[in-house]
Amino acid sequence: ASAHGHLRILLPFVTSAVEFRQARALIAEIARGVPGARDVPIGAMIEVPAAALTADRLARDADFLSVGTNDLIQYTLAIDRTDERLSGHYEPREPAVLRLLRMVATAGRRAGRDFSVCGEMAADPLLVALLVGMGFRAFSMTPAALPVVKRSLRAINARQAEKIARQAVTADAAEDVHRLLAPLADAMHAAVAAG
Repeated sequence: ASAHGHLRILLPFVTSAVEFRQARALIAEIARGVPGARDVPIGAMIEVPAAALTADRLARDADFLSVGTNDLIQYTLAIDRTDERLSGHYEPREPAVLRLLRMVATAGRRAGRDFSVCGEMAADPLLVALLVGMGFRAFSMTPAALPVVKRSLRAINARQAEKIARQAVTADAAEDVHRLLAPLADAMHAAVAAG
């Protein structure tokens, strides 16, 4: 496929840099046997805490990083997001989750790698503002979420988002993060109402 257009490979459920290097070597070996194959950027999907905690190592070997927030939240909080009885415990504002996200953003920035977010967090304007405060700039979301997120982000101050993100990762509980986000939520609601 790389001979016919732009291609990137994103490896899911990576847990370590060693595992990533093994997969990368296997891909390179296969590519050597394919006429016309080109070098293809290979990225690591950060979906489990082990990958987030070693994002600095992964960023050395991967060409880009992408955080899958749905799985990262589920595995960090040991919550099955498909179990309705536990759905109230699936909390993207949980400081443990935010700390892992900050680690990925820091690792990506320091290594000079592209890093992005996909999953439900990327479609929530308030959480995207928090992610922007952490340094994320690329988001994968459903087309329906684009105009709402775009309009909401125009209403926030990036420095304020950075300050709130710094406080959020040191918060004790998701409720504290919710309170920290209240000024951003107010600014977004006012912008949407003004239309």
